[in-house]
Amino acid sequence: MDVETKIATIKSFAAEIVTEEELKALFESKAHPVAYDGFEPSGLAGIHFGLMRAKNIGKLLSTGIHFKLYLADYFAYINNKLGGDLDHIHTAGRYFIEVWKAAGVDISKVQIVWNKELMHDFSYWERFLKIGKAVSLDRVKRAVTIMGRKEGEALSSAQIIYPIMQATDIFQMDVDICQLGLDQRKANILAREAAQKYGWKVPVVVSHPLLLGLKGAPPDLKTKDEAVLMDYKMSKSDPRNSITVHDTAEQIREKINSAYCPEKVCEGNPVFDYIDKIIIDSREEPITIERPAKFGGAFDAGDYKELTEAYKGGKLHPMDIKGFVAGRLEERIRPIREHFEKNHEARDLYETVKTYSVTR
Repeated sequence: MDVETKIATIKSFAAEIVTEEELKALFESKAHPVAYDGFEPSGLAGIHFGLMRAKNIGKLLSTGIHFKLYLADYFAYINNKLGGDLDHIHTAGRYFIEVWKAAGVDISKVQIVWNKELMHDFSYWERFLKIGKAVSLDRVKRAVTIMGRKEGEALSSAQIIYPIMQATDIFQMDVDICQLGLDQRKANILAREAAQKYGWKVPVVVSHPLLLGLKGAPPDLKTKDEAVLMDYKMSKSDPRNSITVHDTAEQIREKINSAYCPEKVCEGNPVFDYIDKIIIDSREEPITIERPAKFGGAFDAGDYKELTEAYKGGKLHPMDIKGFVAGRLEERIRPIREHFEKNHEARDLYETVKTYSVTR
């Protein structure tokens, strides 16, 4: 795969690249750059984790990138996830690994890294202090949105150090590309600025968009402000606003049928968001919407743009789109659900994590 194709592959799912010129230079100078995405082990996996992230990882691996999946156990502890119980957090982390396996991530081609492994090295804390000296307390407070907190929210002393720890991780793992959601942008930019100050390797930031919750978002929402995006993204903390990788076909259908999907509106519409970010591999691929003959029969769209134009023009009804999405999500969720039904170790992890109370 040539450099231009690699960049096009990443741009196919990225919301922002800081910077594209640096990414090009990186691919020209390094056959296997290192990228990472990090997760707090904190409960059952939603489709934003189990489907969208797995799809993105597959695309990154296809470019020759060496990918690190980072389990941020002590970040979850600091952030009071699962009641701050480290045993529960570590169990949830092992469950996350099973989700990735079931979702088709080739674990032999990625490196699993736990935060606890990095923190044992004194160099971690030495670098942490250097980054802390380079950034003001006000700047850190503005970055707390990366942990799902709002700016100005009451925080513990431990939570204050969270953004600096996240920036430290990037350098301890020797990362070339930070491939996280837009809600993590502030920490990634903080790391870039620290690198520029100290002459360290400056990481490229590839931010993917957040998946909308079932309740949708205002049609005119166009922002990179993490605090605003938090209000509309899919989150496991609100079961009524999310779909998990364990939902049955009936549950998926019920949730999609109840999702926000106004006629002739695609912007802020979660049903179209799932088509774009999960169901299709490329916006250029043809899409067929199956319908009963009495409602016009099958509708063929040449690509995603043609599909959205048809919907905006009233040629497709919300229930046409919802039926299509529910069916395609079931196809992708079924192998994951069955993995946890048939694999004893995975099932035990799932049954255990399912008993945990989701806290924040």
